[in-house]
This record gives sequence, structure tokens and C-alpha cells, in this order.
Amino acid sequence: MIAIVLYGFRESLRRRMFLVVLVLTALFLALYAYGTQQAFEDTRGFVGLNPEALDTDELAGTIVFGLAMFGTLFLGAVLAVFLTLNVVRGDAEAGLLQPLVVRPIGRAQLLFARFAGAALVCTIYVFGVYLATLGITEWAGDWTPDRMITPGLELAGAVVIVAALSLLGSVFLSATANGVAGLMVFGAGLLAGLLGEIGKAIDSERLQDIAHKAWWLFPFDALYEDGLHRLTIDTVGFTRFVLELGPFGGSHQAGTTLLVWSAAYLGLVLLLSLFAFSRRDL
Repeated sequence: MIAIVLYGFRESLRRRMFLVVLVLTALFLALYAYGTQQAFEDTRGFVGLNPEALDTDELAGTIVFGLAMFGTLFLGAVLAVFLTLNVVRGDAEAGLLQPLVVRPIGRAQLLFARFAGAALVCTIYVFGVYLATLGITEWAGDWTPDRMITPGLELAGAVVIVAALSLLGSVFLSATANGVAGLMVFGAGLLAGLLGEIGKAIDSERLQDIAHKAWWLFPFDALYEDGLHRLTIDTVGFTRFVLELGPFGGSHQAGTTLLVWSAAYLGLVLLLSLFAFSRRDL
């Protein structure tokens, strides 16, 4: 199983996937550092604002760091999809899978090893980028969120769920089709969260109901929005009101039940992937 994990790493390096990810990440962090510094300077220059009513550093820090969380989630989801898009059908069509599932390991061990390798890489990457943006934000504006570790862990958990969904898709779809489907599912989940915030703003129960159902169907969005909520969980007053809308879908407290469901959802997707893989004719 360790050999299979290392095989997945070497295959990604051969395709220069990690090089592309590192270059894009470096550009993202550089742009974020410049934009964050400018955002804090500009908001501190607001004229006519009462600092006791609206904390401009809290306002700027939450908005830019929320955007950073979205960027981190997006980059991590792309990495997760590309690490798992050809785990089953892609490798089977290339003739790489058949010798492995016969001897020396079975299908369950191979599937678990490939998922474990992808999940480990995505977790390290997402949490590393999260900590980097957190450090940049503190350097630029001397601001830190109310909860510093939990939002990063929830981001990593969201990306791991995306990886599991992509793994499931690889049983049925070719590599290209699975990559497209994985990113579309990811986008649909975020769009549903955005519809929920719009429904809340215009008092539309139907839009809010769509978002609530989507959180159960795509719990990675619920983890992301709960992470945003924890950024200002202790903030009160007018500042909290201004930050309610939030960036890219807004913040929403998931609650214990939905968080537990996210873990159960991950297990169910992996079991479904194994069941489908075990019945697939290679």
C-alpha cells in the first residue's frame, strides 16, 4: 500500500502537476500579500467612520481572509480532483490497474491507498496555504480571526470530501469526464451556498431551503461556510452585521449534526466507491 501511495506521488511529479500547483500558489500568495496590505491601509483611511461602531481592521481582515479561504479551497479542490480523476477507469484503460488488483494486493487496498495518498497531500497543502495566508494577514494588518485552527481544518476536510467524490467518479468515468464532473460538482455546491445567502437577504424561503438541502448533499460547502463563520464567531455589534453577507457564499454555522454528517458522508462515499469498484469488470 505504501508503494501504491508513492506510485501516485511519482505519477503526479511526472506529469508536473505539483510544479504547476506550486507556481500558481506562489502567485496567489504574492497577490494576496499585496492586496491585503493595501486593503488594511485603505480601510483605515475611511472618513467619517466611528471606530467604536465599526472596527475597520476587523472588517478588512475578515473580508480579505475570507477571500483567501475561498482561494485556498478552490486550489485544494483542483488538486484533489487531478490526484484522483484516473484512479480506476483511467489506470484500467492504460493497462496499469489489472496486474495490481490480482497480485499482490486487492481492490480495497489499492483504492484505499490511492485515496489516502491524495487526501494526505491535499490536507498538507490546504492547511499549509491556510497558515501562510493567516501569517500574511497578521503581518499586513496585525489581525487574526477569532478561531485560527478550526477553519483551516474544516477547509482541509472539505477538500478531502471533494477527493472522495472524484474517486467515486473515477470508477464510472474516463479521466477527462471525471475531471470536468468533479469541478462541476464542486462549483454546484458553492453556488447552492451562494443562493442560500441571496435567499436570506431577500427573505426567500425557497432559496434558503435549496441551500439547506445542498449542505447535506454537498457537505464540503457546509464545512467551508462554517469555517467562515468561525472567523468572527466572537465579533459583535455593527461590525458583525456588516460581515454577515461574507464573501463567496457567506458564513453559516453548520452545527454539530451537519459536522458529524460530513464525516459519515465521507465514509459512505468511500464505501460506495469500493462497492462499485468491486463489481466493475476490468
